Amino acid sequence: LNVQINWTKELAIEYGKAFANKNGKIICIILLVKPIHKFPVLYNIKTIKVIKAIFIILLILIILAVIAIVAAIVALALLIVLANSVAIVKPGHTGVVVTLGKVNAGVLPEGMHFKIPFVQQVVQIDNRISKLEVLTEAFSKDLQTVSTTLAINYRVDSSKSFSLYKNIGKSYESVLVTPAVNEVLKAITAQYTAEESVTNRAIISDGLILGLNEKLNGDGLYVTDVNILNFDFSEAFITAIEEKQVAQQKLLKAETEKQTAITNAEAEAETIRIKAQAEAEANKIVSESLNEYVIENKKIEKWDGKLPQVQGDADPLVTIS
Repeated sequence: LNVQINWTKELAIEYGKAFANKNGKIICIILLVKPIHKFPVLYNIKTIKVIKAIFIILLILIILAVIAIVAAIVALALLIVLANSVAIVKPGHTGVVVTLGKVNAGVLPEGMHFKIPFVQQVVQIDNRISKLEVLTEAFSKDLQTVSTTLAINYRVDSSKSFSLYKNIGKSYESVLVTPAVNEVLKAITAQYTAEESVTNRAIISDGLILGLNEKLNGDGLYVTDVNILNFDFSEAFITAIEEKQVAQQKLLKAETEKQTAITNAEAEAETIRIKAQAEAEANKIVSESLNEYVIENKKIEKWDGKLPQVQGDADPLVTIS
């Protein structure tokens, strides 16, 4: 067992020596690993086989892990490609296709659509009615400052979504709608006095709808309704209006009292006239009904049976009054 044989690279690792029995069968290997061990480590053949088997198993596991990782990466890549190959346009929207930065003519309707992954993208434009509130100031016909709060309902024409996105982008509300509202409102407000603006809300609203559509329809924007939420004026103007209202109310009260007095006087005069007319007609009837015999009879009815105590040529009978 102490026969020493020449060792080779296949039988030893880094300064190792192999030993065999008299039949030449290797029974052990001494490994002299300088960086790790100070003393030789003795490995028998069985231990080497176990280590070899472990290394093979580890190698297989590593290969399987690498295959699994590669498969996962490929699956993830396919999933990403598939996800970028489909575009879903939401209800009430249209899809604008952009290919490498270029806007394609036409739009995609609601639903699912296929596109070239990583080359095309679908930009969704909302075609439902949108609400915009605008607060703006303008001068009235009588040079009063009128602060107006408006609620604008508008929508994007679906057939012009691509041209609107191509020329303006998605910020069309701030670029087109709001400036148009300010311009049209100032033009209409200048046609009315401040007081007329309050009393002509409906007319101003209709004028705003007409003027806004004239300016925005060409770009694919349509205004469906305009509501004037509030008119606000300067404190001086409000005070003047209040004083005017008070004066008008006093004038109206005086006029009412005057008309009431006239009406009462006319009613009283009418009452007197009717009463006098009735008395005149009654007297006329009485006078027409009197004759000589009736008068004599009335005198007799009035006489108390006593002769008058008078002298002269007076009528001895009683006079009926």
